Amino acid sequence: MKNQQGRILTRREFAQRAALLSATASLATAEAVFPASAKDASPQATSDSPKLTDAGQAEANSRFQQIMDLYGGRFDDAQKASLKRMCAEMQPALEHIRAYELQNGDAPALYLKPLVERDKKPQPAAISATKKP
Repeated sequence: MKNQQGRILTRREFAQRAALLSATASLATAEAVFPASAKDASPQATSDSPKLTDAGQAEANSRFQQIMDLYGGRFDDAQKASLKRMCAEMQPALEHIRAYELQNGDAPALYLKPLVERDKKPQPAAISATKKP
């Protein structure tokens, strides 16, 4: 591969540059790399939350409360706010899936048929009916 100066880039140089790039990438802050993610964690993002029915809001709140009961000590305030927002954003997708009508006799949309290679047993050699003395 030729660079801007017409010099060929060797595999060793490429590997060194790739390692240096990956090492320095971990030093950059998340806001510098993903500026949109820092904005999503702000309280202003709650105004964009989906409009839920009363039952949907109650289900999202109960899901959030169940997660808090199980793992509440692990989260700080920002993570709890983000988790509550995610529970509310997930609710319309769940309601859409539940609206799909299924009957008891409907087959699943995906059949799991794993490909398993089985060893074939060798067939015994056919014994001829006539034997030579």
